[in-house]
Amino acid sequence: MAKQVVTTIFFVLFHCIISYWAFMSSCSIHSSTKTSIPEIARYFGTKGRYEEVNTYLIDDILAINSSLVTLPSSTCREIHLTAIIRHGTRFPTIKNIQKMRDFYDLVVRNATDNLSCLSEIKSRWKMWYKDEMDGRLVEKGREDHRHLAQRLIRWFPSLLTEGNVRQGRVKLITSSKHRCVNSTIAFREGLMTGLSIKEEVELEPAVSVNDALMRYFDKCDRFVKEVENNKSALEEVKRFSEGPEMKRVMEKMADRLKVPYTSVTDDSVEAAFYLCSYEFTILKVNSPWCQLFDEVDAQVMEYAGDLKQYWKRSYGHDINSKSSCILFHDLFYRLDQVVTQINSNVTISEAVTVQVGHAETLIPLLTLLDLFKDDVPLKSTNFATQQNRIFRSGHIVPYTANLLVVLYKCPEGIRMGVRLNEKSLTLPGLTDPVPMYEDVKKRYSDLLGGCDQETVCKMNYS
Repeated sequence: MAKQVVTTIFFVLFHCIISYWAFMSSCSIHSSTKTSIPEIARYFGTKGRYEEVNTYLIDDILAINSSLVTLPSSTCREIHLTAIIRHGTRFPTIKNIQKMRDFYDLVVRNATDNLSCLSEIKSRWKMWYKDEMDGRLVEKGREDHRHLAQRLIRWFPSLLTEGNVRQGRVKLITSSKHRCVNSTIAFREGLMTGLSIKEEVELEPAVSVNDALMRYFDKCDRFVKEVENNKSALEEVKRFSEGPEMKRVMEKMADRLKVPYTSVTDDSVEAAFYLCSYEFTILKVNSPWCQLFDEVDAQVMEYAGDLKQYWKRSYGHDINSKSSCILFHDLFYRLDQVVTQINSNVTISEAVTVQVGHAETLIPLLTLLDLFKDDVPLKSTNFATQQNRIFRSGHIVPYTANLLVVLYKCPEGIRMGVRLNEKSLTLPGLTDPVPMYEDVKKRYSDLLGGCDQETVCKMNYS
């Protein structure tokens, strides 16, 4: 335990030092616009802020917007909440840090244009991202979860209560990845603060690590073989990276930098896009890197990211969604337990269950529920006709994205509400935004009666 505390303190101090140094070397070069939002921020995809999805939070991070939520009759009362949440804002992974470093070196060494943004980058911006940061949670990510916990207290005041915390009816489950564990701890801090519970360690809800649920994709052999480790599974992504839209983005980047076209690859423009997005999401800086893109470039970069999520995690391959069967069944098993306890006049054992994972945890489950499905599949050749697509990863799974499933006890029976990112969703095939729970089970009866994890993930070698 002492070792864990020392390690946690080390990384907090490490982050503070790095963030301060980065602020001094990066924010200061653009101090006049350090709190402004890049014009292309809405195209950052899975690297985007939660505040771009719910813009009212920019002015008040603890605000809730009741106009975005449909509730059942006032005669109903909330009896259970399951929240499946993506981790908060994080550092880039080591793979992307290396790409960013290579592109920074290219700009410093070879770029010759006199654009003001290039002058700023060359003279005052320093490459502050280090390999050891490798996907770790940043302070903004901790704040994301603390604030979400406090908003959920406002959304569900009868469920997220001191009494439920003290009586062990609030459960916290997480992926083993450090960014998820630390997000969960931050959520717990926000919960304790929001409920004005003093720091009494014995009262804090325990954090349980469960990769079988929160990183199910790693455990699904068929997904790993057919998609994760199969380059042909992402053929559409590769074709788009070699297609005319991406080629034009690369050429425009080379023209801006005054370097040969052969110097700029799809990895180069991706790295530049990451430099823009991470500077903003981590440090709230509208950095000069963002000025290397116009809106059309950003739309192309967003589509490239959406294509990858579509083919690797969503409707591109059937196993993508089926790999989440274990999480689907875990959810409905818990909901069934709550209904049984209510019907038996027994105290509900889990008033609130919070499960913290990844974008890769949420997207397959949302796909399994048939949500965000376009009539025409996303492909490498239909960028121009997909401008109004439903499947936009930045709208679905920004940092701290959350799927909220709520059960209500009503005079007519148990109802169920679903929200994504604090906005009501109507489940496909149902017209009532807060349908009867039994109607939801009928809608997904095929999955409830099948979708066995062991069966769907088993490799067929015959």
